[in-house]
Amino acid sequence: MKNNTTYTNDIPIWERYALIIEEAAKYFRIGENKLRRLAEENLYASWQLQNGNRILIKRKQFEKFIDTLDTI
Repeated sequence: MKNNTTYTNDIPIWERYALIIEEAAKYFRIGENKLRRLAEENLYASWQLQNGNRILIKRKQFEKFIDTLDTI
């Protein structure tokens, strides 16, 4: 049986539907603290999911969200 780390590495980050904060920070080149703050300020945004206490960022929806911004 595969452990969780191996499984998450099987799917390339650019093909994943949702990213954990750490992955999203690397992918979008935005700091983890800034992403957490954005998630807290936009609790009901379409680009985030809650899995228990873990925040997941919906990659494509977040891309559309940041396309509308001039600064983060």
